[in-house]
Amino acid sequence: MDMLPIIAPNLNANDLAERSLAGEDLSREEALSILDWPDEDILTLMQAAFKVRHAAFGKMVRLNYLVNIQSGICQEDCGYCSQSSISDVPVEKYKLMTAEEVEAAAEKAVANKAARLCMVASMRGPSDKDVAGVAAAVRRVKERFPQLELCACLGLLKDGQADTLNDAGVDAYNHNLNTSERHYGEICSTHGFSDRLDTVRKVREAGISSCSGALFGMGETREDVLDVAYRLRELGVDSIPVNFLIPFKGTPQGHREELTPVYCLKILALFRLINPFAEIRIAGGRELHLRSLQPLGLYAANSIFVGDYLTTEGQPGSQDREMIRDMGFAIVGEDTETGAVPLVDRVTLTSRQARSAK
Repeated sequence: MDMLPIIAPNLNANDLAERSLAGEDLSREEALSILDWPDEDILTLMQAAFKVRHAAFGKMVRLNYLVNIQSGICQEDCGYCSQSSISDVPVEKYKLMTAEEVEAAAEKAVANKAARLCMVASMRGPSDKDVAGVAAAVRRVKERFPQLELCACLGLLKDGQADTLNDAGVDAYNHNLNTSERHYGEICSTHGFSDRLDTVRKVREAGISSCSGALFGMGETREDVLDVAYRLRELGVDSIPVNFLIPFKGTPQGHREELTPVYCLKILALFRLINPFAEIRIAGGRELHLRSLQPLGLYAANSIFVGDYLTTEGQPGSQDREMIRDMGFAIVGEDTETGAVPLVDRVTLTSRQARSAK
C-alpha cells in the first residue's frame, strides 16, 4: 500500500542540495517529501536539483542515440515491453544487425551530435556468437568514429561475456533494474530482480562503465521509487536512465496513465539528489509524459536520448538541440552551431481560410 503524503517539517530544498553534494544520504522521510513536494513550488525543487547537477556536470548535456540492433525477438514476459513474448504490438522483427548496419547507425548518431551510441538487442541474453557479432561491430565503429562512446544492452550476461565486450572496446553496458525488488514480480515472471543485479555486477567487475536505471508508471508505489533509487546508489552505477512508461496497446501495462509532468520532474529531482554524481538521463517516454515541461527536466538530468526510441518515434533531433541551447546549456562535443533557422523565416502568416480550418 502506498504511503500517505509526508512533508518533512521545515524541509529546505537548498539544504537537501548541500547535503547531497556532501555525500550524505537523505532519509526516507526526506526522499518521500521530494516526491510529495507541492506542485506549485516545483521550481524551488528543480533549482535545488540544478545546484547538484551543475556542481557535477556544469551546463553540459550529453546526447545519446539509440539503435535497436535486434527487434521483436525475446522470450521474456516483461509486461511493459512491446517486444516481449506476450506482446501483441505489431513491431518490426529482425535478427542481429551486421557490423555494416551498426556502422550506418553510428553515422546517424554522429550526425545527431550524439556522444554515445546505445546498441540494444531484444533478447533474454546473448549467445557467445551474438557477443562475437557485437564485438566485431564495435571494433568497426571504433575504427571509424573513435570519439563515439559505445554502450551495449544485450540482456542477461553469462560469465566471461562482459570481458569479451570490454576487450572489443565497449565503453558502457546498460541493464536496467526497472523497479524495486518488491515490485519486480508484478512486471516480469521469466527472470528475477537478482538476475538483473548479477548482470550489473558482472559489468562492473569487467571494468565496463555501468548503466542501469528504472521505468516508472507501472503501478509502483512511492516506496518502490525510493527503493530503486537507493539501490542504484548502493551499486554505484555511473549512468542512470530514467524512463517513463510508454503504454503500448497490446501489453499488460498498456492501460496505465498514472504519471503527470510535474510528478516526472519530482522523480528526476529525487534521482539527482540521491545520486549526485551519476549521469542522469531522461530516457523513454520523455516527450509523452514531460510534454511542455521537458526543458525543466534538464535542471536535474545532464543527458537525454536524441532521435527515435526502440519501437517508437522521438521528437526531431534539431528540436532537442534547440531546446538545450534555449535553456542556456551546451551539448557535449558540439562546436557553436551556425545553422539555426532565422526568426524571420519562422514567421507564418495566417488567413481566414486557415483559421476556419482550425
